[in-house]
Amino acid sequence: MNKLAKLMRNTGPARFFVPVGVILIVFGILTLGFNTKNFAETTGTITSVTECPPVEGEGQQYDVGFTYTVDGKEYEGVFANLFGDYTEGGEIKVFYDPADPQKTANSESSGFLSPIMIVAGAAALVFGVLKTVKAFQKSKALDESAGAPLPATEFDGYRTAPGVKEYYFRIEENHLKPVYLLEDAERKVLYEGKMIQNSLVSARSFEFYDHTTGSAEMHEIGHTITNSYNDEALSITSSFKFDGKDIWDVLHERGLRLRTDLRTKFPRLVYFVSRNGKPFAVVETSSKHVHEDEEAEHKLVIPAGKFFYRCWTDSEDLETVFLTVFAISETDQTVVE
Repeated sequence: MNKLAKLMRNTGPARFFVPVGVILIVFGILTLGFNTKNFAETTGTITSVTECPPVEGEGQQYDVGFTYTVDGKEYEGVFANLFGDYTEGGEIKVFYDPADPQKTANSESSGFLSPIMIVAGAAALVFGVLKTVKAFQKSKALDESAGAPLPATEFDGYRTAPGVKEYYFRIEENHLKPVYLLEDAERKVLYEGKMIQNSLVSARSFEFYDHTTGSAEMHEIGHTITNSYNDEALSITSSFKFDGKDIWDVLHERGLRLRTDLRTKFPRLVYFVSRNGKPFAVVETSSKHVHEDEEAEHKLVIPAGKFFYRCWTDSEDLETVFLTVFAISETDQTVVE
């Protein structure tokens, strides 16, 4: 499943931009034949005026029949869907191809649109291919530096392994400045991220406070950015800026990789987090904030709004643990990172 998700994610730009590029190039080539730049102009005589079926929101259109003469020979033609006032016996401007007088147009075209479509299509084609190549190169570089995301089987028994502790991540959203809390099994707050200044457009100011050490740091958190590439399944990527840098780049630099189990747990997503090729944490979404004595309340309902999270880890690096779950909670979809 995750191999498919990874393939879909990496090829997302190509699957969108390559077809668009091909379509633009094909239409550009086809419309080259409709270039009327070298057409000659003459005056035709209107022989018929037929009302077209009305279209809501548009004015009345007409199919106008006409005759015109080129080199002493009379030709007939029809211009479809014309706006304006036309009467039988009146005059109408006609452009015709001197090499084939039966080929006509009701306006003169410079033919600049076709080259533009071809150039734009080629640019889209190249962009899609380059973005895809870059995505696969980035995945390969991450696999070489931090190791590929570990499969779920590598986490079998991890939650109950010696040294692994359970934590809870919840969001207090009772006001305009939410607070993100990481608690232990006794509901003691160990780490928190408190919004100090909110903003609808620019980055939001957060204070990250480690209750175990008493240390605090200020961070700038950007709003969630989602690239959907035509909203294709499993091609959605989502991120936000952390001190001006993509959050997943920050976590990748710390050696973290993430794999999401979508097969049997959905909509209860389970995230398997590895660090430098070893299990680092298991994060599970929940619809309620619970502890072991409230297990009955842990049954998942259809999720709405922000999730709560349970986390199992043997790491003492609470900052990275907090930042990982924070990143998951703030992004729209995470499949393979």
